[in-house]
Amino acid sequence: MIEQESLTYTNTHFVKSAAKLSQCPMDILREVAFAGRSNAGKSSALNRLTGHKKLARTSKTPGRTQLINYFQIGELPLALVDLPGYGFAKVPLAVKNEWQRELDNYLQNRDALIGLVLLMDIRHPLKEFDNAMIQWAKRSEMPLHILLTKADKLKRGPAQSALLQVRKAVSSLGNLVSVQTYSSLNGEGTDILQKRLNSWLLPVDDDAAADAQETPPA
Repeated sequence: MIEQESLTYTNTHFVKSAAKLSQCPMDILREVAFAGRSNAGKSSALNRLTGHKKLARTSKTPGRTQLINYFQIGELPLALVDLPGYGFAKVPLAVKNEWQRELDNYLQNRDALIGLVLLMDIRHPLKEFDNAMIQWAKRSEMPLHILLTKADKLKRGPAQSALLQVRKAVSSLGNLVSVQTYSSLNGEGTDILQKRLNSWLLPVDDDAAADAQETPPA
């Protein structure tokens, strides 16, 4: 059992890449997947979160861009998962269709997956792929955290307007979804993202919490 209140994301390291669900590491008990269009700033966000400038590029060597990339947090059975960006490669349609099937299989059947971080460029939110992922999260009742990236590209007023627009668009998901602005350039919102990830990866033990409340202090 993992008994700590927060995770040290700077201890995150690349573990492996998987081409299909059956190749995903079996020793990872809980994982959060990062998804987004290819220009949404996914790699930059992961690098800022972990404090490693090239972490998310470790597995990005030519020919491996269609893989599910695993980054383990220290030696814990917890991982951040980098999914390929939508529009990730100029490959034959048959290859893209095959990868789409593998990605669907991962999202539907990976037992360790307990949350999804969906990244959108704050200047161009809610595109076709974004809406498809939101609907999948709704159908699957998968907790969803939306990062509106590149917030430094907008002034505060327009950034807040975009935030409200997206929150309104996903309001039907209720407590299943949360939305924030984020900047990999200056680190704005990193603390909020870390708290959300902690809440998923380090869930409170309800029984232990109940016992603590019922037991008076010595």
